[in-house]
Amino acid sequence: MNELFIQIVLGISIASTPLIFAAIGELVVERSGVLNLGLEGMMIVGAITGFAVQFHYNNVVLAVLASIVAGMMLATVFAFLTQVLLTNHVATGLALTLFGLGVSAFWGRSYSKVTVDRIDAINIPGLSDLPVVGPLVFSYDPLFYLSIMAVFLVWYFLNKTKKGLILRAIGDNHDAAHAIGHKVVRYRFLAILFGGAMAGLGGVYLSLVQVPIWVEGMTAGRGWIALALVVFASWQPFKVIVGALIFGGISILQLHAQGYGVNVDAQYLSMLPYLMTIIVLVTLRVRSKSKSDRVMPHCLGKVFHSTQ
Repeated sequence: MNELFIQIVLGISIASTPLIFAAIGELVVERSGVLNLGLEGMMIVGAITGFAVQFHYNNVVLAVLASIVAGMMLATVFAFLTQVLLTNHVATGLALTLFGLGVSAFWGRSYSKVTVDRIDAINIPGLSDLPVVGPLVFSYDPLFYLSIMAVFLVWYFLNKTKKGLILRAIGDNHDAAHAIGHKVVRYRFLAILFGGAMAGLGGVYLSLVQVPIWVEGMTAGRGWIALALVVFASWQPFKVIVGALIFGGISILQLHAQGYGVNVDAQYLSMLPYLMTIIVLVTLRVRSKSKSDRVMPHCLGKVFHSTQ
């Protein structure tokens, strides 16, 4: 029984990690007042880039760095279009997702039948061998711990640093922030790049940890779930972990249900994470006076005109 419980917890944690990476990056982007719907595209490009680099060079550090760069490159395109050319955030983000899915499908054709060495869990002498606690706390891969650290760092940045407070001020009122001399475009540009880097990490986690093979469209809507997760978390960093565990738990539990032969069609079980996403978004929308509405950046998705 303990072994089954440990395996379920480990599975939920692994399934939650790419969501944490993508959502915490998008949270910073949205706190700056930018809505980037290109999350899915950046994640899938990060996944294929990391997989390709790992296949050719067998170097996980290089593969992870390459995925970060790939995500940032797509984010740079989005930032240039929305912050310099002042294009619509929603339309540009959707185009970025379609572009990322297309590029990854074309690039990944030659990798569809190959495998690579995955990023293994670390072994901490003395701690990883502890009963129950060892495998549940001290036996994850390095990227899992990095995702948790990223949440703490983002919280500290947004709440305890001057630049973080400026970023939040820009998200709430970019015109007022610009009027007192803050570089709105610069802050938003950097926030978008950070979001791209985190999306790339989320993508490479899928292809090098969760499922160390390349499958076209392997993100399977996780970018959209991460977007919903930011709203679910009320734009608060620590709530991202809670939300990711819930969504990741649903994904893993439906797999275990299929494995134990639950008498429900597999298609219905597979749709549970996405159904949960819809329910969360509808619930938060109906609760118009909820806390999530009060903390939402007031300039979210609005184009900034520096000449105003």
